[in-house]
Amino acid sequence: MAPTCLQPLLRYRSFAILFLTPMLLLPLPLAVPTKEARCAYIIIIMAVYWCTEVIPLAVTSLMPVVFFPLLGVQTSKKVCLQYLNSTNMLFFGGLIVAISVEQWNLHKRIALRVLLILGVKPALLMLGFMIVTAFLSMWISNTATTAMMVPIVQAVLDQLDMTEHDVTTVEPATGQTNTVIELEEKSTSGSTAVHGVSNEQVTDDSKSSEESKTRKRICKGMTLCVCYAASIGGTATLTGTGPNVVLKGQMNQLYPDSNDIVDFASWFGFSFPNMVLMLVLAWLWLQCSFMGLNLKKSCGFRAKKTDKEKAAYGVLKAEMKKLGPMSYAEINVLLLFVLLVVLWFSRNPGFIKGWAGILFKGGEKYMTDSVPAVFIALLLFVLPAQKPKCIGWNPSTSDPEETEEDKKKSFLSAPLLDWNVVQRKMPWSIVLLLGGGFALADASANSGLSAWMGRQMTPLGSIPPWAIATVISLITAVFTECTSNVATATLFLPVFSSLAESVKIHPLYVMLPGTLSASFAFMLPVATPPNAIVFSYGHIRVLDMVKAGIVMNVIGVCCVTLAINTWGRPMFQLDTFPAWANSTRNQ
Repeated sequence: MAPTCLQPLLRYRSFAILFLTPMLLLPLPLAVPTKEARCAYIIIIMAVYWCTEVIPLAVTSLMPVVFFPLLGVQTSKKVCLQYLNSTNMLFFGGLIVAISVEQWNLHKRIALRVLLILGVKPALLMLGFMIVTAFLSMWISNTATTAMMVPIVQAVLDQLDMTEHDVTTVEPATGQTNTVIELEEKSTSGSTAVHGVSNEQVTDDSKSSEESKTRKRICKGMTLCVCYAASIGGTATLTGTGPNVVLKGQMNQLYPDSNDIVDFASWFGFSFPNMVLMLVLAWLWLQCSFMGLNLKKSCGFRAKKTDKEKAAYGVLKAEMKKLGPMSYAEINVLLLFVLLVVLWFSRNPGFIKGWAGILFKGGEKYMTDSVPAVFIALLLFVLPAQKPKCIGWNPSTSDPEETEEDKKKSFLSAPLLDWNVVQRKMPWSIVLLLGGGFALADASANSGLSAWMGRQMTPLGSIPPWAIATVISLITAVFTECTSNVATATLFLPVFSSLAESVKIHPLYVMLPGTLSASFAFMLPVATPPNAIVFSYGHIRVLDMVKAGIVMNVIGVCCVTLAINTWGRPMFQLDTFPAWANSTRNQ
């Protein structure tokens, strides 16, 4: 309960932040009448608004369009161009493909198939949930992945929580299908109760209590593993999460001569091994915390399945059966998805000439990763969702069983994706947030603010680069717990870039750890949507998430530090200070 004197302040908190922030900061541009100070004035106001969310993040992102031209920092034409540049189009195209995967339930089919392969032993089941969630989060939003996976986890956990008596009673009477329907009803109603155990089944109360605690711990671990895997998986691909795209866009803006050093292939080569390492360590940590690290007992590769495990396996099989065989639309979406990944990797691999240079003269110069992303997105609005049905020109040769309605139908059915679906599912706020971030980075560079910040951080040159990268990872991981990960990357990456130039180290040496750490929001339910979704099911408390999340943050920082100092060095030539980083600021 807040003190009486503070209650009026809390009541008018949003109003005070919204109007007092620009008033209190007004002496900055008035006392220092330079372009750098005016740019810093707007950036600080936006940072406060982003952190406190007094107005929506996307609305705050539109401030540069108004205030940079008014204060003479940058022309309106240059500012507006940042809101739909090549990097934003890459993200936009990738999101459209992800929406099509969701639309046709392809992601659910992949998830169920992997879980059926790995089995339902507790340790393997958790590993299966994490592998599936991380893989899907590489390509579609971590929020959508978590929202799809948690009901599956809930249904399986409900079956594992049933006693052997419950299983044998339910199965003969109703069969697997009715069991699944019953479980779905329980999950949709948000029931979090643990199945009771009758006095006839259990005679030892202490044993029953211990089993109940064990089930609760397993339930906590299974649900936490989903949101953690969703955040970890998004770091593996360039379009997997917003901060990755922010890095790509700001590298293109701040270092236009960097020869597209960060593209889909180079990012995947660096981040995918780091994602795998983090996923394994996270699995081991959750095993230790909630199940006890007895892998032989938990995995039980050769052990016979119990009745509970058979029932849980039946849930997965029933869910898979409900999906039916792969439809024509699913096959098309899968082929287009695979084609997009192949085009991204083979556009300009580096060690050989890619398709961009082979098929098109000067293709490496004119094409970026946004070209195949938008191309595949266009095909989704063209290719039919149902197999075309050929109708003969001569009525006498046509199929006698064909009705008049069939004859009037168009040769091509509705496309794989409808624009109304895209409008409904597209996270437009993230697109605007990215654009606002690119506008800030561009204005900081052109106004001289970035160069000024770089000069202030010159004394940090006495600190070893690996220590700088570690501290940056820690700061970013803590800050992102209470701020949007995209906003965190947007605010910090230009500062990290200036720091790298001031101490003469490769910009990616500090920008890569900062970008990856912006996705390490493991401690609080409000830190990221996947955490909030899992928390809403009522199985875990805030304290549970904080305890597990602290270690997860440490694991993330250690893995990023290891990655940047091992395979990251030769991949991006991090031991040298590149010429393109030295000349850009002095233009």
